[in-house]
Amino acid sequence: MAGILYLVGTPIGNLEDMTYRAVRILNEVDLIAAEDTRNSIKLLNHFDIHTPMTSYHEFNKLDKGQELIGKLQADQNIAVITDAGMPGISDPGEELVKMCYENGIEVTTVPGPTAFASAAVMSGQPCRRLAFEAFLPKDKKEHARVLEELQKETRTILIYEAPHHLKKTLQELRQALGDEREITVTREISKKFEEKMKTTLLGACQHYESEEPRGEYVLVIHGKSREEVLREEMSKWENLTLEEHMQHYLEQGIDRKTAMKNVAKDLGISKRDVYNQLLQ
Repeated sequence: MAGILYLVGTPIGNLEDMTYRAVRILNEVDLIAAEDTRNSIKLLNHFDIHTPMTSYHEFNKLDKGQELIGKLQADQNIAVITDAGMPGISDPGEELVKMCYENGIEVTTVPGPTAFASAAVMSGQPCRRLAFEAFLPKDKKEHARVLEELQKETRTILIYEAPHHLKKTLQELRQALGDEREITVTREISKKFEEKMKTTLLGACQHYESEEPRGEYVLVIHGKSREEVLREEMSKWENLTLEEHMQHYLEQGIDRKTAMKNVAKDLGISKRDVYNQLLQ
Protein backbone atom coordinates (compact mmCIF):
# COMPACT_ATOMS: atom_id res chain seq x y z
CA MET A 1 0.00 0.00 0.00
CA ALA A 2 1.11 3.55 -0.70
CA GLY A 3 1.67 6.14 1.97
CA ILE A 4 -0.32 9.35 2.50
CA LEU A 5 0.63 12.91 1.58
CA TYR A 6 -0.30 15.37 4.35
CA LEU A 7 -0.60 19.09 3.54
CA VAL A 8 0.09 20.65 6.93
CA GLY A 9 -0.79 24.27 7.67
CA THR A 10 1.77 26.16 9.75
CA PRO A 11 1.56 29.55 11.50
CA ILE A 12 1.72 32.67 9.34
CA GLY A 13 3.41 34.62 12.10
CA ASN A 14 2.33 33.65 15.60
CA LEU A 15 3.60 30.23 16.72
CA GLU A 16 0.63 29.90 19.09
CA ASP A 17 -1.51 29.27 16.00
CA MET A 18 0.09 25.84 15.49
CA THR A 19 -2.53 23.11 16.02
CA TYR A 20 -2.15 20.01 18.21
CA ARG A 21 -2.90 17.83 15.21
CA ALA A 22 -0.22 19.52 13.07
CA VAL A 23 2.40 18.82 15.76
CA ARG A 24 1.28 15.18 16.03
CA ILE A 25 1.30 14.56 12.26
CA LEU A 26 4.72 16.17 11.84
CA ASN A 27 6.02 13.87 14.56
CA GLU A 28 4.42 10.74 13.08
CA VAL A 29 5.25 11.00 9.35
CA ASP A 30 8.39 9.47 7.88
CA LEU A 31 9.53 12.64 6.12
CA ILE A 32 8.78 16.38 6.02
CA ALA A 33 9.12 18.18 2.67
CA ALA A 34 9.73 21.86 3.45
CA GLU A 35 9.82 24.90 1.19
CA ASP A 36 12.86 26.25 3.05
CA THR A 37 14.51 23.87 5.53
CA ARG A 38 16.46 26.74 7.13
CA ASN A 39 13.21 28.46 8.01
CA SER A 40 11.27 25.32 8.94
CA ILE A 41 13.94 23.97 11.32
CA LYS A 42 13.09 26.83 13.68
CA LEU A 43 9.45 25.70 13.75
CA LEU A 44 10.38 22.05 14.28
CA ASN A 45 12.84 22.89 17.06
CA HIS A 46 10.25 25.04 18.82
CA PHE A 47 7.81 22.10 18.97
CA ASP A 48 10.52 19.49 19.61
CA ILE A 49 9.88 17.68 16.31
CA HIS A 50 12.78 15.50 15.09
CA THR A 51 11.35 14.02 11.88
CA PRO A 52 13.81 13.99 8.93
CA MET A 53 13.33 16.92 6.56
CA THR A 54 14.03 17.46 2.85
CA SER A 55 13.86 20.53 0.64
CA TYR A 56 10.94 20.86 -1.79
CA HIS A 57 10.57 24.23 -3.50
CA GLU A 58 9.74 26.01 -6.76
CA PHE A 59 13.08 25.27 -8.40
CA ASN A 60 13.23 21.51 -7.72
CA LYS A 61 9.50 20.69 -7.64
CA LEU A 62 9.53 18.37 -10.67
CA ASP A 63 12.62 16.23 -9.93
CA LYS A 64 12.06 16.22 -6.17
CA GLY A 65 8.37 15.61 -6.74
CA GLN A 66 9.15 12.37 -8.58
CA GLU A 67 11.46 11.36 -5.73
CA LEU A 68 8.74 12.03 -3.17
CA ILE A 69 6.21 10.06 -5.23
CA GLY A 70 8.61 7.11 -5.15
CA LYS A 71 8.84 7.29 -1.35
CA LEU A 72 5.04 7.51 -1.05
CA GLN A 73 4.68 4.46 -3.30
CA ALA A 74 7.10 2.67 -0.96
CA ASP A 75 4.58 3.15 1.89
CA GLN A 76 6.18 6.23 3.47
CA ASN A 77 3.96 9.00 4.84
CA ILE A 78 5.11 12.51 3.92
CA ALA A 79 4.07 15.92 5.24
CA VAL A 80 4.47 19.06 3.13
CA ILE A 81 4.93 22.39 4.86
CA THR A 82 5.51 25.86 3.47
CA ASP A 83 7.33 28.78 5.09
CA ALA A 84 3.98 29.99 6.43
CA GLY A 85 0.34 29.06 5.91
CA MET A 86 -1.23 26.29 3.85
CA PRO A 87 0.87 24.35 1.32
CA GLY A 88 -0.44 24.44 -2.23
CA ILE A 89 -1.54 28.08 -2.09
CA SER A 90 0.92 30.08 -4.20
CA ASP A 91 3.71 27.52 -3.71
CA PRO A 92 4.88 24.22 -5.35
CA GLY A 93 2.75 21.97 -3.12
CA GLU A 94 0.07 22.24 -5.81
CA GLU A 95 2.26 20.35 -8.29
CA LEU A 96 2.94 17.50 -5.86
CA VAL A 97 -0.78 17.07 -5.15
CA LYS A 98 -1.43 16.77 -8.88
CA MET A 99 1.28 14.10 -9.16
CA CYS A 100 -0.27 12.16 -6.27
CA TYR A 101 -3.65 12.06 -8.01
CA GLU A 102 -1.98 10.84 -11.20
CA ASN A 103 -0.37 8.00 -9.22
CA GLY A 104 -3.34 7.01 -7.08
CA ILE A 105 -1.80 8.28 -3.83
CA GLU A 106 -4.04 9.54 -1.03
CA VAL A 107 -3.84 13.26 -0.21
CA THR A 108 -5.26 14.86 2.91
CA THR A 109 -4.91 18.18 4.71
CA VAL A 110 -4.19 19.29 8.26
CA PRO A 111 -5.89 22.72 8.22
CA GLY A 112 -4.05 25.74 9.50
CA PRO A 113 -3.80 29.53 9.11
CA THR A 114 -4.03 31.11 5.66
CA ALA A 115 -2.97 34.71 5.09
CA PHE A 116 -5.54 35.67 2.45
CA ALA A 117 -8.50 34.27 4.43
CA SER A 118 -7.35 36.02 7.60
CA ALA A 119 -6.89 39.30 5.71
CA ALA A 120 -10.32 39.03 4.09
CA VAL A 121 -12.35 38.49 7.26
CA MET A 122 -10.76 41.42 9.12
CA SER A 123 -10.63 43.81 6.15
CA GLY A 124 -14.11 45.30 6.38
CA GLN A 125 -14.61 44.40 2.71
CA PRO A 126 -17.31 41.96 1.44
CA CYS A 127 -16.23 38.34 1.98
CA ARG A 128 -19.01 36.27 0.36
CA ARG A 129 -17.31 36.24 -3.05
CA LEU A 130 -13.53 36.37 -3.30
CA ALA A 131 -11.03 36.47 -6.19
CA PHE A 132 -7.62 35.36 -4.93
CA GLU A 133 -4.78 36.42 -7.24
CA ALA A 134 -1.79 35.62 -4.95
CA PHE A 135 1.26 37.51 -6.32
CA LEU A 136 0.71 39.28 -9.64
CA PRO A 137 2.57 37.56 -12.52
CA LYS A 138 6.17 38.54 -13.19
CA ASP A 139 5.79 38.17 -16.97
CA LYS A 140 4.96 41.65 -18.32
CA LYS A 141 2.27 40.54 -20.78
CA GLU A 142 0.55 38.27 -18.26
CA HIS A 143 0.88 40.98 -15.60
CA ALA A 144 -0.89 43.50 -17.87
CA ARG A 145 -3.56 40.93 -18.80
CA VAL A 146 -4.41 40.23 -15.15
CA LEU A 147 -4.69 43.95 -14.35
CA GLU A 148 -7.04 44.36 -17.32
CA GLU A 149 -9.19 41.44 -16.13
CA LEU A 150 -9.39 42.92 -12.62
CA GLN A 151 -11.02 46.06 -14.02
CA LYS A 152 -14.29 44.13 -14.44
CA GLU A 153 -13.97 41.93 -11.34
CA THR A 154 -17.04 42.18 -9.10
CA ARG A 155 -15.67 39.93 -6.35
CA THR A 156 -13.42 41.17 -3.55
CA ILE A 157 -9.83 40.89 -4.82
CA LEU A 158 -6.95 39.58 -2.69
CA ILE A 159 -3.32 40.11 -3.70
CA TYR A 160 -0.09 39.20 -1.93
CA GLU A 161 2.80 41.64 -2.13
CA ALA A 162 6.33 42.00 -0.80
CA PRO A 163 7.43 45.33 0.71
CA HIS A 164 9.88 46.25 -2.05
CA HIS A 165 7.16 45.96 -4.73
CA LEU A 166 4.25 47.45 -2.77
CA LYS A 167 4.45 51.07 -3.99
CA LYS A 168 4.62 50.05 -7.66
CA THR A 169 1.76 47.57 -7.30
CA LEU A 170 -0.48 50.13 -5.58
CA GLN A 171 0.18 52.63 -8.37
CA GLU A 172 -0.64 50.01 -11.02
CA LEU A 173 -3.87 49.08 -9.24
CA ARG A 174 -4.80 52.74 -8.90
CA GLN A 175 -4.28 53.27 -12.62
CA ALA A 176 -6.30 50.15 -13.50
CA LEU A 177 -9.14 50.43 -10.96
CA GLY A 178 -9.36 54.16 -10.21
CA ASP A 179 -8.50 56.53 -7.36
CA GLU A 180 -11.65 55.91 -5.31
CA ARG A 181 -11.68 52.10 -5.30
CA GLU A 182 -11.78 50.88 -1.67
CA ILE A 183 -8.83 48.87 -0.37
CA THR A 184 -7.74 47.47 2.98
CA VAL A 185 -3.97 47.15 3.23
CA THR A 186 -3.03 44.48 5.78
CA ARG A 187 0.49 43.68 6.91
CA GLU A 188 2.26 41.28 9.28
CA ILE A 189 -0.94 39.33 10.05
CA SER A 190 -0.92 37.71 13.53
CA LYS A 191 2.50 39.24 14.32
CA LYS A 192 3.45 41.92 16.84
CA PHE A 193 3.23 44.80 14.35
CA GLU A 194 0.04 43.72 12.56
CA GLU A 195 -1.68 46.63 10.82
CA LYS A 196 -4.89 47.20 8.86
CA MET A 197 -5.53 50.37 6.86
CA LYS A 198 -8.91 50.77 5.15
CA THR A 199 -8.75 53.54 2.58
CA THR A 200 -8.88 54.12 -1.18
CA LEU A 201 -6.21 53.28 -3.74
CA LEU A 202 -5.38 57.00 -3.92
CA GLY A 203 -5.14 57.16 -0.12
CA ALA A 204 -2.91 54.07 0.00
CA CYS A 205 -0.55 55.49 -2.63
CA GLN A 206 -0.34 58.79 -0.77
CA HIS A 207 0.31 57.02 2.54
CA TYR A 208 3.32 55.17 1.19
CA GLU A 209 4.83 58.30 -0.31
CA SER A 210 6.10 59.08 3.18
CA GLU A 211 5.85 55.65 4.84
CA GLU A 212 8.37 52.96 3.93
CA PRO A 213 6.69 49.55 3.42
CA ARG A 214 7.79 46.84 5.88
CA GLY A 215 6.72 43.23 6.27
CA GLU A 216 4.50 41.01 4.14
CA TYR A 217 1.29 42.48 2.73
CA VAL A 218 -2.14 41.24 1.70
CA LEU A 219 -4.19 43.76 -0.30
CA VAL A 220 -7.97 43.37 -0.03
CA ILE A 221 -9.73 45.36 -2.76
CA HIS A 222 -13.46 45.97 -3.12
CA GLY A 223 -14.78 44.58 -6.42
CA LYS A 224 -16.55 46.73 -8.98
CA SER A 225 -20.31 46.97 -8.40
CA ARG A 226 -22.46 44.94 -10.77
CA GLU A 227 -24.51 48.06 -11.49
CA GLU A 228 -21.39 49.85 -12.72
CA VAL A 229 -20.42 46.89 -14.91
CA LEU A 230 -23.95 46.83 -16.37
CA ARG A 231 -23.88 50.58 -17.07
CA GLU A 232 -20.55 50.23 -18.86
CA GLU A 233 -21.83 47.32 -20.95
CA MET A 234 -24.98 49.23 -21.91
CA SER A 235 -22.91 52.28 -22.80
CA LYS A 236 -20.67 50.15 -25.00
CA TRP A 237 -23.65 48.77 -26.92
CA GLU A 238 -25.22 52.22 -27.31
CA ASN A 239 -22.08 53.56 -28.97
CA LEU A 240 -21.88 50.76 -31.56
CA THR A 241 -23.16 51.28 -35.08
CA LEU A 242 -25.55 48.65 -36.39
CA GLU A 243 -22.74 47.27 -38.59
CA GLU A 244 -20.39 47.00 -35.58
CA HIS A 245 -23.15 45.35 -33.59
CA MET A 246 -23.60 42.81 -36.37
CA GLN A 247 -19.85 42.21 -36.61
CA HIS A 248 -19.71 41.51 -32.87
CA TYR A 249 -21.89 38.43 -33.32
CA LEU A 250 -20.26 37.29 -36.55
CA GLU A 251 -16.84 37.29 -34.86
CA GLN A 252 -18.21 34.82 -32.32
CA GLY A 253 -18.90 32.33 -35.11
CA ILE A 254 -22.67 32.94 -35.15
CA ASP A 255 -24.29 32.51 -38.57
CA ARG A 256 -25.53 35.66 -40.32
CA LYS A 257 -29.25 34.90 -39.95
CA THR A 258 -28.99 34.33 -36.20
CA ALA A 259 -26.72 37.37 -35.83
CA MET A 260 -29.34 39.59 -37.49
CA LYS A 261 -32.00 38.18 -35.18
CA ASN A 262 -29.81 38.95 -32.13
CA VAL A 263 -29.12 42.51 -33.32
CA ALA A 264 -32.83 43.12 -33.87
CA LYS A 265 -33.61 41.88 -30.36
CA ASP A 266 -30.83 43.99 -28.78
CA LEU A 267 -31.97 47.16 -30.57
CA GLY A 268 -35.71 46.56 -30.28
CA ILE A 269 -36.30 46.69 -34.03
CA SER A 270 -37.45 44.16 -36.62
CA LYS A 271 -35.11 41.79 -38.42
CA ARG A 272 -36.26 43.34 -41.72
CA ASP A 273 -35.11 46.77 -40.47
CA VAL A 274 -31.72 45.28 -39.68
CA TYR A 275 -31.54 43.72 -43.14
CA ASN A 276 -32.49 46.97 -44.87
CA GLN A 277 -29.99 49.05 -42.93
CA LEU A 278 -27.21 46.58 -43.71
CA LEU A 279 -28.09 46.79 -47.43
CA GLN A 280 -27.78 50.55 -47.30
